[in-house]
Amino acid sequence: MTIDDVAKMAGVSKTTVSRILNGNYSQATEETKEKVLKIIRELNYRPNPMARGLKQMRTNIIGIILSNLSNPFWSRVLEGVEDTCRQSGYSLMVCNSNEDSSREAELIEGLQMRQVDGIIVNPTVNNQAIFEEIVEKKYPLIVINRRLQSLDVDDVVMDNIQGARLAVEHFIESGRRRPVCFVYRSAGVSTWEERILGFREALQAGGLEVTDRSVVEVDYASGKAKEAVLAYFKRNPASEVDALFSTNNMMTLEILEGLGELGLRVPDDIALIGYDETVWAKHLNPPLTTVRQPAYEMGRIAAKNLIQKISTKTVRKPKHVVLQPDLVVRRSSGGEK
Repeated sequence: MTIDDVAKMAGVSKTTVSRILNGNYSQATEETKEKVLKIIRELNYRPNPMARGLKQMRTNIIGIILSNLSNPFWSRVLEGVEDTCRQSGYSLMVCNSNEDSSREAELIEGLQMRQVDGIIVNPTVNNQAIFEEIVEKKYPLIVINRRLQSLDVDDVVMDNIQGARLAVEHFIESGRRRPVCFVYRSAGVSTWEERILGFREALQAGGLEVTDRSVVEVDYASGKAKEAVLAYFKRNPASEVDALFSTNNMMTLEILEGLGELGLRVPDDIALIGYDETVWAKHLNPPLTTVRQPAYEMGRIAAKNLIQKISTKTVRKPKHVVLQPDLVVRRSSGGEK
């Protein structure tokens, strides 16, 4: 089975089939795209990666560098990336920087030495010069989840400001007037900065006071969120807080552990909303209200945009995709009985 067979059955040129296989749909109608993809599925056609690579000087491999593979959020992102790569005839190399900028720099260099066709990255904050060089050389790059400050590059991110607003607005609607936000301390990480901004803006919009105790910064290390909860309530009476907003799903588990040690009941004493929907959120006691992010979509769109960028020779302006979160209401926030 060859690309000629697919083209003949679809009644289109080999060039059209090749573009669609590479995720470049801009020159095909929706009807043509669906017709070609349907025939490819029916024939179980698989392009020969080696032949395609030799002809196009490509490896048909994409690299992805994530910052923390222990976070279940990234499992769903990877599913979206991998499904899209597989459908388009690409293989995927997965790397973990573990929030280490030096390691990230090594991984970027290693992927380029292996001649991957492009890179998807959730960046750390200390390699601006490296990313500037990549963009300058027009090497195919998609940034996900975090924004690269002062650099116009293709990215797929979440509306973190809106995510925080959803949490605060729900607290207010549920009668909670004294919420506190817990966030990891890391200057320059756009996701956490935007969630703090959205939290503060929503408090002000709801007529609530914003004080220096409204946001608690936590060191980014295992066990530190629990320590921060214990320390916070040692300094501040529990009666002065009626809701907690956790800006990270791994942090949420430690917050729950800390509240448990203090004998504070969720949601009777303190309501709780976590960031990111996980498979275990609904199984906690009480089930956890979460800000749900479209993680699979982030991965799918990032891979699709990167493959299109690899396939096209036309220089275009960077694409900026912002995905919207929603709120999954359960008992932990006091909003569901």
